[in-house]
This record gives sequence, C-alpha cells and structure tokens, in this order.
Amino acid sequence: MTELKLPPELAAVAVAEPDVLARLNAALVRAAAADGLVDVAYRVVDSPVGQLLLAGTEAGLVRVAFASEGHDAALEQLSAAVSPRVLRAPARLDAAARELEEYFAGRRQLFDLPLDFRLASGFRREVLDHLPEIGYGHTASYAAVAAMTSSPRAVRAVGTACARNPLPLVVPCHRVVRSDGSQGAYLGGTEAKALLLALEANAPTPTDARAATGHF
Repeated sequence: MTELKLPPELAAVAVAEPDVLARLNAALVRAAAADGLVDVAYRVVDSPVGQLLLAGTEAGLVRVAFASEGHDAALEQLSAAVSPRVLRAPARLDAAARELEEYFAGRRQLFDLPLDFRLASGFRREVLDHLPEIGYGHTASYAAVAAMTSSPRAVRAVGTACARNPLPLVVPCHRVVRSDGSQGAYLGGTEAKALLLALEANAPTPTDARAATGHF
C-alpha cells in the first residue's frame, strides 16, 4: 500500500505544529488527487455500530468495513485487489458519510450513492444485486433471497455472499434472517445486526412524519 508522507525536512518543522501539519497533509492529499495518484480514498467515521471504514474509487463506494473486520486488513485487501495507491482522503467519501449519518438518525431509508462492486463477482454479486429489493424495515430469509436468484436452491451460498458483502449497510445484508425468524449471523456482529433491525423497525413511517410536521 502506497503511503504519501511529507518530506522529512517539512515533517521535522511541522511536528510541533499540529495545525500546520494538518494543513500540509491536506495540501498533499489535494495535490495527489489532482495528479490522479489516488486510486482508493478512505476515511473512518463514527457510528452507532462502531467505527466504520469507508473507501471509494473514482467509480464509487467500494468498501464499508466494521472495526471488527479490522480496518488495516480491509485496506490491505483494497491494496491487493484494487490498487496499492490507497490514501486517507476524506473528501471523496463526504456523500457516503453524510448518507450514513442520515440513515442512523432515521432520516434516510434509501442510499443514493454510486457503488463500485469490483470486490464481488459471480453469484455473490448476483445476491448483492437483489438485497436492495428487501425494503427498509423488512426482512427476508436466506431461502427467500436464494429464490430471487438464478440458483434458488443455493441457500448456503446466499449466506456466504452476505457474510462477504463488501458494502454492508448500504447493500442491506442485515435484512436477511433465518427461516425461523431469528436474526442469524452478521459480519459486523450480532449486536450490530440487532441494532440495525431495531433502528429500521422503529423508524417513523412517512405518515408519522407528515403528522409530525402537520403536512399531509
């Protein structure tokens, strides 16, 4: 993974001046982006399910990683699978960060972001394409999701696709549950899945929102 750093002579001057160092780093990031040297930009945001790593290419959001997955491991994966030119460049992820904040605040039910699915292929990609068909606040069993695909008996493979979803939250694998209604496993942990399902179950309906504002 490529690391862009300040020249030693500048770093030595800036180390005692955190604000100066931040400005210099920001300038370095802008220059790298302007010169087309950033293939994968990333940032880390706080959320009710812990810190999330967001990574994006020029094509769109390519990775959302929970802390439990290991952010360093996720960055190494991106470096190997996409490009070694990976840089902390938050601005490219501003829209993703804003939409996730709105989602966790209950103000957003659909994400409107360009997505880069290059980390998923074949049947895994097919499964991910169908997951947004499970509406906000609803769930579907692994078997029901398999029935949406070209391989309706591939229930176990649906579970694998969900477990390896490179874009959790935005591509809602948390809405896939066991056939008996229990929530099942989740790559962000069972507590995170429970929180997300509860968040969506308790969100105000459009009718509630209109009643709250007095607009019908």
